[in-house]
Amino acid sequence: MIATPAWPPRSTPRLFLDRPLGIGPVQVDGPAAHYLAGVMRVKPGDPVRLFDDVTGEWLAIVAAAGKRDLTLDITEQLAVREAVPDLWLVAAPLKKGRVDWMAEKACELGVARYVPVITRRTVVDKLNLDRLRAHMIEAAEQCGRTALPQVAEAVKLPALLRDWPADRALYFADELGGVAARDAIRPGPAAILIGPEGGFDDDERAAIRALPQAVGMGLGPRILRADTAAAAAIAVWMAVAGDW
Repeated sequence: MIATPAWPPRSTPRLFLDRPLGIGPVQVDGPAAHYLAGVMRVKPGDPVRLFDDVTGEWLAIVAAAGKRDLTLDITEQLAVREAVPDLWLVAAPLKKGRVDWMAEKACELGVARYVPVITRRTVVDKLNLDRLRAHMIEAAEQCGRTALPQVAEAVKLPALLRDWPADRALYFADELGGVAARDAIRPGPAAILIGPEGGFDDDERAAIRALPQAVGMGLGPRILRADTAAAAAIAVWMAVAGDW
């Protein structure tokens, strides 16, 4: 017996649309249309996967393809929006390239929210949040995610600590050491705090440790760069208290 090919094929293009989706026609223009028509070379009858960060993932069929816009016919829902573990990444902005990588990995690993925090040694005080979101969208498109992390406005460390939610643990990745990550992490709403390239200064470290919800967490015997520390801490949290 000849096996029935999977539908839609695994090679089907996958695209984020920033609007609630549902059964029926949808117009695609701008960069999204260029990607489908100019890069992926879709033609009428071809399938496209769509997701919207609200309702989930949908199967659409190309109804008409022009040079600058396309009409897609959404025919069925493939999946509801995924459940996301209640984990925030609170991290000092890094230099361009490294912060983009960190944003991508935060999305791939399942972080629910990214909060940029400005510290005394932060070298980047202006962050292009639209660019970061674009990197997260690209990561989600490639990795099959149906949920995107929220991206918050940057906040200074004193204000962050002053307004920190009473019910959310703050796992402080301290380069000077702390409780082993696997022993520090507990179930419940959480956030991981990662400092800048130069680390936190002594006053900042004392202020963080004075927060009742803060837990000093070690990430092993090796010193990690800030972006690596973020990915490592998220991975450990997901393995211990998340959905891995």
